[in-house]
Amino acid sequence: KSWPAMTVLGVGCCYWTSLSEEAIKDAELPKWFDKNVEQLNDLTDMVRGKLSSQERGTLGALIVIDVHARDVITTLIENDVTAMTDFDWVRQLRYYWENDDLYVKMVQASLPFGYEYLGNQPRLVVTPLTDRCYMTLMGAIHLNLGGAPAGP
Repeated sequence: KSWPAMTVLGVGCCYWTSLSEEAIKDAELPKWFDKNVEQLNDLTDMVRGKLSSQERGTLGALIVIDVHARDVITTLIENDVTAMTDFDWVRQLRYYWENDDLYVKMVQASLPFGYEYLGNQPRLVVTPLTDRCYMTLMGAIHLNLGGAPAGP
């Protein structure tokens, strides 16, 4: 049960992106939503069990990311996303394994992951404002610019 947190989170995001794209292509987003809820319930059961602090931290971070992923799928269903080119999908932070490396894509930006070590610490919840900050910063970095978000 050696779970390097960044690997777990990166792989989880890659799988979520891949399976979400399958659900969009196959018009099965409601079914994919149900599967996400089931997976969240399973993670909740796991985190209640006997775990080391590192394992509990990793699962906690994964749950935060997966709750946001569930909310994204809800938005995709509500906005009737049916194609990979629909803006409601393209604007999401998506992870892909390409050319033996991890890439992050959002709108027109495609950047190598970078593998910055974040440690195994709790994650902040992802809100619509967080999504807009990610989109702005991804676009800026894509254009070789930068950003410095600040606020409460």
